[in-house]
Amino acid sequence: MKAKDLSILAGVILIIVMLIIPLPPFLLDVLIIFNISLSLLILLVALNTKNALQFSVFPTMLLLVTLFRLGLSVSTTRSILGEAHAGNVIDTFGSFVIGGNAVVGFVVFLILIIIQFLVITKGAERVSEVGARFTLDAMPGKQMSIDADLNAGLISDREAKARREKIENEADFYGSMDGASKFVKGDAIASIIIVIINMVFGLVIGMMQMGMDLSTAASTYTLLTVGDGLVTQIPALLISTATGVIVTKAASEGNLGNDLTKQLLAYPKLLYVTAATIFLLGVTTPITKVVTFSVAGLLAFAGYRLSKARTVEEEMEHQLQEETTDVPEPTGPESVLSLMKMDPIEFEFGYGLIPLADANQGGDLLDRVVMIRKQMALELGTMIPVIRIRDNLSLEPNAYTIKIKGDVVAKGEVLLDHYMAMSTGIEDERITGIATVEPAFGLEAMWVTEDVKEEAELSGYTVVDPPTVISTHLTELLKTYAHELLGREETKALIEHVKETYPTLVEEVTPTPLSIGDVQKVLKNLLREQLSIRNLPMIFETLADYGSRTKDMDVVTEYVRQALSRQISEQLTDEQNKLAVITLASEVEKRIADAVGQNENGHFLALAPADSQTILQQTASETTKLAEMGQQAVILCSPAVRMYMRHLIERYLPQVPVISYNELDASVEVQSVGVVRLQ
Repeated sequence: MKAKDLSILAGVILIIVMLIIPLPPFLLDVLIIFNISLSLLILLVALNTKNALQFSVFPTMLLLVTLFRLGLSVSTTRSILGEAHAGNVIDTFGSFVIGGNAVVGFVVFLILIIIQFLVITKGAERVSEVGARFTLDAMPGKQMSIDADLNAGLISDREAKARREKIENEADFYGSMDGASKFVKGDAIASIIIVIINMVFGLVIGMMQMGMDLSTAASTYTLLTVGDGLVTQIPALLISTATGVIVTKAASEGNLGNDLTKQLLAYPKLLYVTAATIFLLGVTTPITKVVTFSVAGLLAFAGYRLSKARTVEEEMEHQLQEETTDVPEPTGPESVLSLMKMDPIEFEFGYGLIPLADANQGGDLLDRVVMIRKQMALELGTMIPVIRIRDNLSLEPNAYTIKIKGDVVAKGEVLLDHYMAMSTGIEDERITGIATVEPAFGLEAMWVTEDVKEEAELSGYTVVDPPTVISTHLTELLKTYAHELLGREETKALIEHVKETYPTLVEEVTPTPLSIGDVQKVLKNLLREQLSIRNLPMIFETLADYGSRTKDMDVVTEYVRQALSRQISEQLTDEQNKLAVITLASEVEKRIADAVGQNENGHFLALAPADSQTILQQTASETTKLAEMGQQAVILCSPAVRMYMRHLIERYLPQVPVISYNELDASVEVQSVGVVRLQ
């Protein structure tokens, strides 16, 4: 255990000792001086912190210091009542304040207690309550503001996480301060009760047990009570002041000294007004003119110096602004570097679609984008970068475009005052609208007005609003291009995420035998076929087993796919755990296997053009038949040719899954509904 931890434990044990065991006067003196020093240090730290979170340990510190001070009060009370002596420090404080007059000294002490209890403690308690309530009430708005900035691309994921943590820490801090301020109030009340006990029972014990007369007992115990109260109340007053400073430091970004001098003296001319007022006060009243004229002169001089300094600063700022304006814009490469920055994903829309993104007009596009990114993380296990959303006046009013790494990958058009109605196979001639095509899946549809919407739904049409059309289109595109959005930085972040839970597993995979680029290629191969990479531990287990056997990451990907057989089967089978597939004839598989070649870059398919054309036509024909029957087309083949069959058809049939026998779970019931042949 570290020395710092031991010191905290020793302090807590000392508090318990003070409550039980009588302490000698010398040790009491040491502890009293230490208490005053610690309280002064806490106040100075509170004055110099720039914001409350820099002293986030303050609520816990407040509890420990209060307990220490109460334990010290118990020890001094035991010494005062039992021995009529509590050390040199208490005697000195009592004699200094009383100054030969016990009544005056006691009155001064009572005033000190009233200031502590009614002014500082009560004010700090109220500010803590209000601060906690307003901080908690403002949390949802702050969280929404962070999400909006993140979706707009103004901040990064790391900055958003830091801002969210700060908001949570603020809420925890002010909530703790709301409770901790009760310690200060209770401490003030306890101090008053202890003073009364020392005075009353001190007189009784002094007269009845120690044989003192009333005058001697009153003088002795008044001195000790006032001294004990002072050494207790002065640290308590410092701590209460520190509490008030901490909880009132809301909108400030600097320490208290800088803020006071900067804001209080922000208007030098007002010092002239104050100086004139004090000067007139000295002229029109019997107050000593030396005092009033001196203060007025000092204020006027300060106003003059500040005004002169302010004038110099304004001239320098004006000159700097002119120099900046006159400086020609740089023409070197650095002048265009900022223009070369490219957003991974951009969503641009015409001015007619601005209400979709404007929350003040009821638009929820930003919230939908947040949900889409979360959905991608759950479905594909990958981190979708921030989507930059902005209007583009060069587009048609109702049009939008989606860009991936600066290239337009999709376009669309929606009508805000209409709904998109898609037929499920039964056409109703009564339903009329503007013919269109659903952008995500290419289905025939029509835009209908709101008065036709209900009738279309009753007729069996699927009716969706424009924001849903856009969000569905964006979701499907992100699934299609997820592999392009997975770079080395994103791969490294995923590796670090796995390393937090499976450090040994990650160490067996990277940096040897596989680099980050190798891992990235495997993950991209999986995402290219829209296979989730969320089960990263299983993927890394397979990489650890086969990564050292071959440097062909396409081959390693096949092993990973076989390890994810349960996931692939669940993704493709229906509710009855059945799977309708299109198989490859034996001559097709043999022709593909014979055409596989190898070079220094790995394996490749060198199939004759005529054979490629025949296989593609046959595959397209079989998949079309299944699509017309309303079933998903899945191609099933042997593990040796799966990868090459996928490479052959992915340009023409990218949405058709190709799986091998080893990628099917044993519980799946397979039904062959078509065969790809060479004739």
